Amino acid sequence: MSKFYLTTAIDYANGDPHLGHALEKVGADCLARYRRLRGDQVHFVMGMDEHGQKVAMAAERAGLDPKEWVDRISDRFEATWRKLQCSHDDWIRTTEPRHQASVTEFIRRIQARHPEDVFSADYEGLYCVGCEEFKQESQLQNGRCAEHPDLAPVRMKERNHFFRLSGYGPRILELIEAGELRVEPAIRRNEVVRILRDGLADVSISRARFPWGIPFPGDPEHTVYVWFDALINYITAAGFPEPGWERLWPAESHVIGKGITRLHCCLWPAMLLAAELPLPKLVWAHGYVQWEGAKVSKSAGGAVSVDEAIERHGPDALRYFLLREVGFIGDGNFTWDRFDERYTADLADGLGNLASRSLAMLERYRDGAVPAAAEGGGSAASPLERAGREAVAAYGEAMDRFDVRAGAEAWGELVTQANQYIVQTAPWTLAKEGRGSELDDALGSLARCLYRLAVLTSPFLPGKAELLWQSLGRSGSAAGAAWESLGDPSQAGDQTRKPPVLFPKT
Repeated sequence: MSKFYLTTAIDYANGDPHLGHALEKVGADCLARYRRLRGDQVHFVMGMDEHGQKVAMAAERAGLDPKEWVDRISDRFEATWRKLQCSHDDWIRTTEPRHQASVTEFIRRIQARHPEDVFSADYEGLYCVGCEEFKQESQLQNGRCAEHPDLAPVRMKERNHFFRLSGYGPRILELIEAGELRVEPAIRRNEVVRILRDGLADVSISRARFPWGIPFPGDPEHTVYVWFDALINYITAAGFPEPGWERLWPAESHVIGKGITRLHCCLWPAMLLAAELPLPKLVWAHGYVQWEGAKVSKSAGGAVSVDEAIERHGPDALRYFLLREVGFIGDGNFTWDRFDERYTADLADGLGNLASRSLAMLERYRDGAVPAAAEGGGSAASPLERAGREAVAAYGEAMDRFDVRAGAEAWGELVTQANQYIVQTAPWTLAKEGRGSELDDALGSLARCLYRLAVLTSPFLPGKAELLWQSLGRSGSAAGAAWESLGDPSQAGDQTRKPPVLFPKT
């Protein structure tokens, strides 16, 4: 059994969750569930980034103490992700004592191993409150941050602690080009490579007289810069610096949005190199969810809330739409019309209809019992059986490369072929004409197809997949099925029952 440590970006505690957050969380959850199917020992972490200026400002606007504010926001975010059936194993918050201990030890480790890499200096520059990051002029477009064009950068000057990031660019570039630090998809890797080739600048890693943060080791007048603090959460959640943290670290993958790729692929690797700690194996940077061509974000506001989208067709349907329509590589649009179209065509008329028809025929013609294949091959040699095995192979290849859209397409194509198979074999005609052996083959093929679909859809539609699994008369859960069983599902004699409508039309 292989270890698979997977993280998402931790979200700023300065507002409500939106669909951009949801894409990242359900995408990472889909991958975590898939790795569990493959037998990996998954440790999946999500959480909250609760320090920094804009969090303090949000608390002030709400008339609350920062700690009271972040407690409320953390509860709101985690409740939303549980509603979307995310299966995270840990919920990390940067205000937790374990994280403060981790950040303190991490910085002390750099100071002990590479003392020249942490130094004090005066800093003056443009600061984007939205990013919680100083910006170079080359990073601005018309004087504004590309991620937060509605916020004017603020010029700040103070004496801070700095990290010698400039010294690590060549080594990080070497690691990326050698494939030892993978940055995917390729478009993001190319962006990072360009940044590294242009050279990195040293960065301020403390803030003076700003109380809402972790005290900087050895200097109580400063707190740790929020991004330096936040990135360390990934190793905090692995248990650092407590004994045994190496059991989980390094992470197999960090899943993040494309807007914070530079911080995760330049600053974070440099921090780990300076602390002489292993680097993550992969940084996967997905695109954005857009509404009418604009990025969905807290600062820009949203035309649709996550709760509204869940209530439209249920959590499984929203998960499916984000992963199938938007995907995990480029940007994609969310519209109500397109959501309704996908729900009706792919889920209600597709998977839902297939399950209803197949299970109804098993009940009508065989009292719900899955028949054994006829002698000479039977269902094992049927075109639907071949399609099922091909779908499993295509699905595995797609999910291994983090292409959740292609994974959904693979099982969606199997649904289409199964519905066509029903038309082609016409089980009702076979029953009417008394062709029992052929009917058994057809019904057995359909049952095996539903078995595969219950398992393959479980990372995408965890709730509905379990309903389908139970309707097939299986014990345990679809999510707990052995991946190897997809090659040759053994169902003869299983007692099925017709399920409630999986995807009701409204």
